[in-house]
Amino acid sequence: MNPPYRLAPDAGAEIARALAAAAGAGEQELAIADTALALSGAARPTLDLAPYRAHLSEIATCVAAEAANRPDTFAERVAALREALVERLGYRGDRDTYDDLRNADLVGVIDRRRGLPVALAILWIHAARAQGWQAAGLAFPGHFLIRLDAPGVRTILDPFNGGAVLETKALRGLLKRFEGPNAELQNHHYAVVSDRTVLLRLQNNIKMRLLKAEDFRGALATLERMLMIAPGDPALWHEAGLVHVGLDNLRAGVMCLEQAFSLVEAPGAKGRIAMEIQALKGRLN
Repeated sequence: MNPPYRLAPDAGAEIARALAAAAGAGEQELAIADTALALSGAARPTLDLAPYRAHLSEIATCVAAEAANRPDTFAERVAALREALVERLGYRGDRDTYDDLRNADLVGVIDRRRGLPVALAILWIHAARAQGWQAAGLAFPGHFLIRLDAPGVRTILDPFNGGAVLETKALRGLLKRFEGPNAELQNHHYAVVSDRTVLLRLQNNIKMRLLKAEDFRGALATLERMLMIAPGDPALWHEAGLVHVGLDNLRAGVMCLEQAFSLVEAPGAKGRIAMEIQALKGRLN
């Protein structure tokens, strides 16, 4: 059985198209900020996203204006991004109310000009790509960073801290802060991740905060949005199944666990999920 999550009819065809595109994109680049707005819209179907899409255009225009006044060097590209996003538009990392759910919702981030590292990173990636520059999220633990590339040069930026350029020493210190004093930089810490992975990380921040607050229905709704863009992820199906069970939605829980079983490949995981399904079906009889 394949029970895909779908948007309510009033959520809008544009949102549905954006999320369907993300689901089918695999590792390809997405219109990352537009897709993040679509996720915000899926959570609030009556929200008018037009002003927020217009702001994304404003961001691109501001960066272009800053870049036009500078030599086209790598350092000046970074400076143009920082001047536009931080100095002109006022985007900052939210240290004061870090766990506020609005910090992981792109609409809330645009409204407040404050956000989590991954949310701000989405705007920086969008701003850079709008100029034809290469930018992507980084596979760095604990604190989301971006990588900006040009022929023969690359740098790592921290959007949460005003687009600070992080050299090896700073990256090592950041890694040890999150993974302990014995952690050392490895090649995979410099690797980029897909846009869909970035968007899932954004939504995961919402989900984790809702679970911590014991808002299980809200967490389930967030998982459903995550499944709209990653329908082939067995871990998400499994987690959605467990949350359904916690809410006494046993039949929906079985459906989700069966979907996870059909997608997972590791024999051990298959066996564990099969046992969970069997136990749940026993409760339905």
